[in-house]
Amino acid sequence: MISLIKECNNMLQTTMVLNVNKIRTDFPILQKKINGKNLVYLDNAATAQKPSQVIKAITDFYENYNANIHRSIHQLGEDSTRLYEEAHKKTSDFINAGFEELIFTKSTTESLNLLAYSLANKINKGDEIVVTEMEHHSNFVPWQQLAKRNKATFKVIKVDKDGLLDEESIKQNITSKTKIVSLTHISNVLGTINDISKITKIAHESDALCVVDAAQSVPHMEVDVKRLGCDFLAFSGHKMLGPTGIGALYGKKEHLESMDPFLYGGEMIKDVTINDSQWNDLPWKFEAGTGNIAQAIGLGAAIDYLKKVGMENIMQHSTDITNYAYEKISLINDVKIYGPKPKNRANLISFNVKGVHAHDTSAILDGEGVAVRAGHHCAMPLSKVLGVDATARASFYLYNTKEEVDTLVSAIEKVKRVFT
Repeated sequence: MISLIKECNNMLQTTMVLNVNKIRTDFPILQKKINGKNLVYLDNAATAQKPSQVIKAITDFYENYNANIHRSIHQLGEDSTRLYEEAHKKTSDFINAGFEELIFTKSTTESLNLLAYSLANKINKGDEIVVTEMEHHSNFVPWQQLAKRNKATFKVIKVDKDGLLDEESIKQNITSKTKIVSLTHISNVLGTINDISKITKIAHESDALCVVDAAQSVPHMEVDVKRLGCDFLAFSGHKMLGPTGIGALYGKKEHLESMDPFLYGGEMIKDVTINDSQWNDLPWKFEAGTGNIAQAIGLGAAIDYLKKVGMENIMQHSTDITNYAYEKISLINDVKIYGPKPKNRANLISFNVKGVHAHDTSAILDGEGVAVRAGHHCAMPLSKVLGVDATARASFYLYNTKEEVDTLVSAIEKVKRVFT
């Protein structure tokens, strides 16, 4: 078992079970009826629902503090700047990064594209960029296209039959010519938890940079960038109870200082003359223009909420719910689950009912009030490896219950009845 899983399991032994019923009262949308039935929201890998505390924080900003940041001397401008920078610090502290090492973006996707653009001048003909077969398009296509533009070699680590990264493929693909290794922390299709510390060490032995897509991990487990050792790490606010339109990019200070900006304009400037410009200090060097101020403040409120509940408790609950769902779904005849066994799996399960397209499965489940994802989940290379064009995906979070899993199982049984 990978070291990260061992560490997390050790933490779980000392934590308490969540008071899920109390938590659910903080999420207004969970009271909603779908097709006359209670909403069972199991699409958390796509986006999480928002507690009242986050909604109120955003409303409070617009009603009482709305002004642009870093520009105005007046009271509203100073208040807005303070709230924004507090959110910045909360977010950097949440992953144990320095304040200047955390850049606000609009999403994980933008963060990874920022890197592919700003690191482009470090990639030459014959260099290698390495990703894996289980990547989301956001962590696949930008590197693929960078390799094409710079005439570098684009290499892909294979996934084995158990849904884990193939050890031999890792050794074969990361070489002395490798400049960037970019991989997901948790697969958004398989649920596989990758050993980032191990891959980072291998990458650094080849003097390569290690980039981590942590969109699926930061919401569910304690992520410490110093302990992982990676060079860059990206995640999104909307998957961790925050609003849409806010993401974050961690980068080691020395790398961010040596990189070119992604966008030019206001805020990222220290001085401009007719002939040249000087960039602002970190992190503002990479935050051109008016930032997503309200969204950042909402993310700060989401982090407050997560910390109050406790990341150890959240991971324990997600593990318990996922294991329960895995066991129940495994007992249904003619249902195939994709990815590793529970010991190497995070909080999601992708599956198919034999002879039924995933979109049809999702439609029947929706009729029962159960919201799941259906499709290739923006991971088409992996879908081709799995030999399917789509799967249904149930993903769980801190407000989901075993009773909701039972509803999911009953709805899957209905899918079988409808199509047989």
